[in-house]
Amino acid sequence: MNETARTFLFDLLNTPSPTGFEAPGQRKWAAYARSFANAVESDSYGSAWATLQGADGAPRLMLEAHADEIGFMVNNITEKGFLNVIPVGGSDLAVARGRRIHILTDDGVAPGVIGITAIHLRRDKKEEKLPEWHEIYVDIGAANPDEVAGRGIRVGHPAVFAESVEETLPGRLTGRALDNRIGGFIIAQVLARLAEADPRPAATVYALNSVQEEIGGFGAQMAAYRLAPDVAVVLDVTHATDTPGLEQAKHGQVKLGGGPTVSHGAANHPRVVERLMAVADEAGIPLQHEATSRFTGTDTDSIFITRSGIPSALVSLPMRYMHSPVETVALEDVERCIDLLATFAQSIKEDDVFRAEI
Repeated sequence: MNETARTFLFDLLNTPSPTGFEAPGQRKWAAYARSFANAVESDSYGSAWATLQGADGAPRLMLEAHADEIGFMVNNITEKGFLNVIPVGGSDLAVARGRRIHILTDDGVAPGVIGITAIHLRRDKKEEKLPEWHEIYVDIGAANPDEVAGRGIRVGHPAVFAESVEETLPGRLTGRALDNRIGGFIIAQVLARLAEADPRPAATVYALNSVQEEIGGFGAQMAAYRLAPDVAVVLDVTHATDTPGLEQAKHGQVKLGGGPTVSHGAANHPRVVERLMAVADEAGIPLQHEATSRFTGTDTDSIFITRSGIPSALVSLPMRYMHSPVETVALEDVERCIDLLATFAQSIKEDDVFRAEI
């Protein structure tokens, strides 16, 4: 990873972009992609895609990741100046209390803390249960609603954890929003590599950075309908199951640092999966495997059913502690995902058709 890519990576990761409010991160992603793409475009809800033009009549390949992150939204302002919040996406109550947050107002960032009663004052600690979302409150140092308004905060403003992303250990990135802004970085790096390749791929390649995955995959569905690719590979994160307390009999075996995973079943088209496995084997890229018998829980579920069906597959980056402020990934896995997707794109020939053989 060169210094330009590294600077882009940390800038992108540390730019708050909760679901429905992805524009700040999308602007940075699009600005970076313009330096090597033939075109960068966006739609009405803010999904952005960069295009690398291929040969006339060759297949159209879409590499997709999602730009949004989980967070919170101001739901109520109390008479004493505290804020109540609701979750945006799969925010975790178990890690919410006692955290610093950034409220994203129309005028910039306003700091706050999610309150937690001191352990000395909590009753029945042995039988304590998690609070409900309506029992969570944010303290911004205000005494009444007028002081809240004076800081530019109103109901409907989003918020995210204040944690940034750091390389805490050599080769390990830790922080919030790696799910899945790291995916946006990966597909951008794939397109940058393909733009410099000699020869460039025959396929026209779209790198699509979608909005609103965390609440249902809506951005990917809109953009996939518009772009109508012949084949798609989704890049998201998956649970590394190599930490204490996880039953691999339930969750499968995925190791951090063990390489990207490829999913099997449901949305994953067998011929696309076979091609991914073949190019990984030929290039010496370690590959892990996951079973997704009913649905993937990613944008793949929205993409493969678009129009008359888009042959799709899911490639995932192993991650520890998903949907927390300490999400952790291995840089070696990031590089292997880039290698795999770039090699897959180069493998597509002008006469390739990904279709079930009946």
